[in-house]
Amino acid sequence: MAHRPSTRLKKTVLGTGAVLVLAALNAPATLSFAGDAYHAYKIGRPSYKIQYGSWDLIGLPEEYRINAMHAALLHTGKVLLIAGSGNNQRNFDKGTFDTILWDPSDNTFKKIPTPEDFFCSGHAQLPDGRLLVAGGTARYEVLDGKVTRAGGGMRVKNENPDKAVTLKKGTRFRSPSGVEYVSRFDVTVPAATRAFEIGYGRGGQMLPWHTKVTAAEARVFVEAVREGREGLTTQAAQYAVVGLKGRDADDVYGLAERLSTVKQDFQGIKSAYEFDPRAERYVPVDPMKDARWYPTLVGLQDGRVLAVSGLNDVGDVVPGDNEIYDPQTRKWTKGPLHYFPTYPALFLTQGGRLLFTGSNAGYGPKNKGRAPGLWDLNTNTFTKVGGLTDTDQLETSSSVLLPPAQDQKVMVLGGGGVGESKLSTGRTAVIDLKADHPAFRTTARLPQGTRYLSSVLLPDDSVFTTGGSADYRGRGASDIHKAQFYYPRSDSFVAAADPVVGRDYHSEALLLPDGRVATFGSDPLFADKDNTRLGRFEHRLEVYTPPYLYRDPKLRPVLGAGPDEVAPGGRATFRAARPERIVRARLMRPSAVTHSTDVEQRSVELGLTRTKDAVTVEVPGDPTLVPPGWYMLFAADADGTPSVAKWIRVTAPVTATPTSDVGWMPPG
Repeated sequence: MAHRPSTRLKKTVLGTGAVLVLAALNAPATLSFAGDAYHAYKIGRPSYKIQYGSWDLIGLPEEYRINAMHAALLHTGKVLLIAGSGNNQRNFDKGTFDTILWDPSDNTFKKIPTPEDFFCSGHAQLPDGRLLVAGGTARYEVLDGKVTRAGGGMRVKNENPDKAVTLKKGTRFRSPSGVEYVSRFDVTVPAATRAFEIGYGRGGQMLPWHTKVTAAEARVFVEAVREGREGLTTQAAQYAVVGLKGRDADDVYGLAERLSTVKQDFQGIKSAYEFDPRAERYVPVDPMKDARWYPTLVGLQDGRVLAVSGLNDVGDVVPGDNEIYDPQTRKWTKGPLHYFPTYPALFLTQGGRLLFTGSNAGYGPKNKGRAPGLWDLNTNTFTKVGGLTDTDQLETSSSVLLPPAQDQKVMVLGGGGVGESKLSTGRTAVIDLKADHPAFRTTARLPQGTRYLSSVLLPDDSVFTTGGSADYRGRGASDIHKAQFYYPRSDSFVAAADPVVGRDYHSEALLLPDGRVATFGSDPLFADKDNTRLGRFEHRLEVYTPPYLYRDPKLRPVLGAGPDEVAPGGRATFRAARPERIVRARLMRPSAVTHSTDVEQRSVELGLTRTKDAVTVEVPGDPTLVPPGWYMLFAADADGTPSVAKWIRVTAPVTATPTSDVGWMPPG
């Protein structure tokens, strides 16, 4: 039976038509109003929603409108939105750092005290449900032509083996010619190392013991005290620390090779925190060894977390020094060495290797460390994989581990050229890691070239993609107000309802426990097509309801009471209404996303058995498929209609490698 518009809607449309007749010659605004009215009617029809889904804007009180740079779903069902200073130097200078907590079940919001600037930090889900947040912003960039004081990295040496030395922010370093530079941060230099050595003479006789002292070193960013050219230097030199006397003046000094007025990039921090979803607060843990801005944090199969890349405390890309966080000791140890550009997309694959898809978010030379490959952490070997096209346009691309995780297929979608390039691509490609010789193969194209695409796994085994822009940071009004589903089985895209809000740089999207998708943020460079008006950060929160939630609600699968914990390889039984309608179950790991990079989300196929009033799911025993932590358990019918998720924690494997503070150990 055809759907007919209501009498009220008929009157609205007829009234609009009368206005159009009266104003057809000189009222383009009225024509636009009529078009909007018809569009609202069309997308509001049940037949439209069941095919394309629908979007809704969530009312966001002004006091909770922050520049959401990071979004993470917690096992309480709430969403943590982190801004830090929010790409706003005024906020940074004032020490105003923001986080809010959103409860999608009732659309309530809560401000969370934010102790440091987590803008452009990294994050990862921990086995106990806490969120690890590490790195962030120590200093904003200063662009070419704006740098008035020479600056750069100062290597601070300590030759005293008996004590460490801390130099406070504001410490001055004096060059041999008398030019002074001031440190912008505190720096602590460990004590020098002392070794006792013995030698032998030509005749084999033992010589007296002697002591060898090796200076310790730390690094700090310094700037010339005075503006102008006198602070410029390209010559290596030793710098005295102003104010030190006696032995301290001899033991502690600075070394620098180049202090200049070229562009000074953002600088990272070493701080790390766990966000506690129950207490709803940040808890400090041991800091990282290296400062990091734009790092990726990826969970390993034993529950530890690998921190990779980022800009360090002088604004350089961390040169391959990675580190491991142990949530049991809350300490960091040295990880395997490998260089990556910032925010690299690294996925834990079956067997424990990490796949770098080539997706990244920017900083670093265009020809260094950007090739996709498989990284074996046990041997620290990196094997490149081929097959990708448009390899010069992997920056700001999106990557996902396709559902189910057991298929071991990873997809790269879209992307753009390095830096502020106008290039963008609609290329997608998939690599099958079970193949004898894994390589990417080109798959169905996106509707157009797209940077900053958000890609979200859904419980029906599709991938929902939305937003992005054709040009760098949406230049030229190039935001893409489109969304679509990707179906891996058929390698095809199918259109979804168009979002109202454009999303480009600094935007996020994630799956909610009720099966909807929430989208946040966007940081356009300009607000108009001619690039004459500066853009403003997008604060509107928009939620997508997929078509599967417009099917008969009486037939939607429902999971009842059951356990909230299961061991790897274990089973869990849940009460269920109409269990005969449930044909598949998925464990879906909650997202932690920023800069189009979400290496957390994965969808794991579960074994399923049914009784007359319950379903039992069986979890794979391989922690490289199912890393320990909290997951959403969805049950779905033959049409892919999912239940509301149940939260369940997969415990860590009992054979996990014991923790160690002595350095890098491969995952168990």
